[in-house]
Amino acid sequence: MSGGVRLDKWLWACRFFKTRAIAKKEIDGGRVQINGQKAKASKELIGGELVRFWQGWDKCTVEVIELSDQRRKATEVSSRYRETEESIAEKQERAAERKANKDSVSFDDSRPSKKQRRQIHRFQRKNVDT
Repeated sequence: MSGGVRLDKWLWACRFFKTRAIAKKEIDGGRVQINGQKAKASKELIGGELVRFWQGWDKCTVEVIELSDQRRKATEVSSRYRETEESIAEKQERAAERKANKDSVSFDDSRPSKKQRRQIHRFQRKNVDT
């Protein structure tokens, strides 16, 4: 493409987010940055910019290589960006931490008691109201 591509379209086309609406929501929530600055969904991307965003539990930093607003197969899309070495190392470190923490937490396989269910419902109502 000769001009730029909207940030939300590019994130969606590169398969970082399942829909453009989700990409826009993440951008509007301040969870996406371009070159260290908060971005807007309508921001026109150009090649060489660094885009940093949250993907699940991990922060991801990628360099824009190719611009396109068409969603393709995942194998074809990987040539549109390059993830930084720091981002890859950080993801691996956080995954190792999560795996280590998972082993230290024990869960009871039985159903919650009536008291526990009430606590769960109270907690859910409290979080919905805020």
